[in-house]
Amino acid sequence: MRFRHVSTIALLLGGALLASATTAHDVGPGMQPDGTVTAPAVSIPYSSLASPQARAFFPKLLAEGAKAPPITAPIAQSRAFYGRLNRDRVRRMERMFPVKLSHGHIAGVDVDIAMPANGTTPANRHRVLINLHGGAFLWGSHSGTLAESIPIASLGRIRVIGVNYRQGPEYTFPAASVDVEKVYRALLKTYKPGEIGIYGCSAGGILTGEAVAHFIHDHLPVPGAIGMFCSALVDIAGDSSYIAPLLNGQGVPAHPFGLGALPYFHGVDMRNPLVQPGLSPALLRKFPPSLLITGTRDMTMSSVIYSNELLDQAGVPTELHVWEGMWHAFFVDPELPESQQAYRTIVRFFDRHLAH
Repeated sequence: MRFRHVSTIALLLGGALLASATTAHDVGPGMQPDGTVTAPAVSIPYSSLASPQARAFFPKLLAEGAKAPPITAPIAQSRAFYGRLNRDRVRRMERMFPVKLSHGHIAGVDVDIAMPANGTTPANRHRVLINLHGGAFLWGSHSGTLAESIPIASLGRIRVIGVNYRQGPEYTFPAASVDVEKVYRALLKTYKPGEIGIYGCSAGGILTGEAVAHFIHDHLPVPGAIGMFCSALVDIAGDSSYIAPLLNGQGVPAHPFGLGALPYFHGVDMRNPLVQPGLSPALLRKFPPSLLITGTRDMTMSSVIYSNELLDQAGVPTELHVWEGMWHAFFVDPELPESQQAYRTIVRFFDRHLAH
């Protein structure tokens, strides 16, 4: 079979991870000695188990993704493109989820704060969530932050502080972890550790795990609970790193897109447990209760499932939720029933695990 060469960004969350398709020779079905499966060209329908709304939305998502700048494009171009998408999401969310928004700084770090319009619940007056936006450690500040904060703040009736952390190409690891720790240390002056939750999607989910590892390394108490969505405690690998790009119209990649290709990680030892906490069982044993979310068309699904198993082996209470037919960071589009299910799952998880 022969795939079109595509150089695009999977359009998810205001930017996600690159999938560069391979060109293969025509082959018949079969298996190679190392277990590699070959197959002739196939036609794969969209999942019949997904919602009608998702089935109608998916072709539009792929069409929009085809317009995305390549990851090698000037950073201003990419930030403008994803900023436009996220601002549109924020406008749609504000119509659905009443909130009060503000902008400021905590410990010198830029933040956007979402508060429920009708106030926090009594139980949440002494609780707070930190949101770490996605965007390949390249974009997503402000509008991407709000797109991930607004539904949770409104439905959960809880204060959500979105951290606009430093990103590449201007900065490299561990700049973002340092920024999150600054905000976390400041909140510890007002909140108990168990009253603080941290979550993020895509790059923000990766950063959530990295930040907790950073806290442990610096002898800080861990937060009460965390959420890592469409991202994991290890690099992108496994079956989904090959299959999801095919299901999303990008063809089978010659090699999965690894985190080391992102400018934020240039020159970094990718085996460092502060980069991939899943490489250290001793570190994982100190992690708080964790919620993991992914979809069957998410290239990080295998890594998310594997991370859940690593946490379970380390004795950490975990929840894993996988949505059928859903792509990377699907829930930034709020109209989908699957997105609304994800919001409710996130709210319930933190309500159960944060200190009362």
